[in-house]
Amino acid sequence: MPDVLETAAEPTRRALLQILADGERTVSELAERFPVTRSAISQHLLLLAEVGLVTARKEGRNRYYRLDPAGMATLRRALESFWTSELDLLVAEATGLQS
Repeated sequence: MPDVLETAAEPTRRALLQILADGERTVSELAERFPVTRSAISQHLLLLAEVGLVTARKEGRNRYYRLDPAGMATLRRALESFWTSELDLLVAEATGLQS
C-alpha cells in the first residue's frame, strides 16, 4: 500500500484534496480544473482512495468523490508527528527574534 504522506504530497493529488475539501465532486468536475486528461485525474483519485483519503460513490453514470474524514485524520496525525518539541523551540526563537 502506498504511503499516505507520499500520496498526498504530489501536487495534483494535493490540489484534488483541496478542491474536495469544499465538497463532493464528479471526476468530470474535477478534471475540468486540470490541464491533464480525465483518465489521469481518475488515476490520481484511485491512489487517493487506495490510501483512504477519499471515498467514491456511483450514481448513474457518474462517480462522486469526497474526502474521507478518517483518512484525513490519519494524514493529519502523520503530519503532526513531524512537529517535535525542537520545532516548537525554533518557532519560539524565530518569533522572539522578530519582536
